[in-house]
Amino acid sequence: MSTTAQSKKETIISELVEARKMILEAASSLPPEKRDEVFLGIWSVRDLLAHLAGWDFTNLQAAQEILAGRLPAFYARYDHDWQTYNAELVSMYKRDDFASLLALVKGSHRRLIEFLQTIPADEFERKRGLRWQGHEVTIAGLLEVEAADERTHYAQIREFGGGEK
Repeated sequence: MSTTAQSKKETIISELVEARKMILEAASSLPPEKRDEVFLGIWSVRDLLAHLAGWDFTNLQAAQEILAGRLPAFYARYDHDWQTYNAELVSMYKRDDFASLLALVKGSHRRLIEFLQTIPADEFERKRGLRWQGHEVTIAGLLEVEAADERTHYAQIREFGGGEK
């Protein structure tokens, strides 16, 4: 294993952990009445958190599929901006009780991170000939997109809550 690969893996994982920590802090700091207020298209903060839990489980499965040399199954579900798939994830993982939802989102992320830590660093960027819409699919690429998405969601929650980005 190269030190560059290990450094890249550690950076990706730390970015995922930091982004999620910031999201959970921002969401938790909102007054209870704002947690169900629609602020992002059709989503409330509660919907957004359910979306994140769903993508944790999706990315866990996707990493396993990539390691097995298969294109992740979720790519077959693509439509404009993943709208249908995201709606299904929100429906599946949304909880009425905010504390239960936070526990789910923390737990799903912990499972993902724990699994990622078991993957050899060289496997993160290994090319396996998997392509989707002209792009090479790697574990690193999948997770970099997730980290960027979560940073965007953090900024959206902060803006909604009236905080600085």
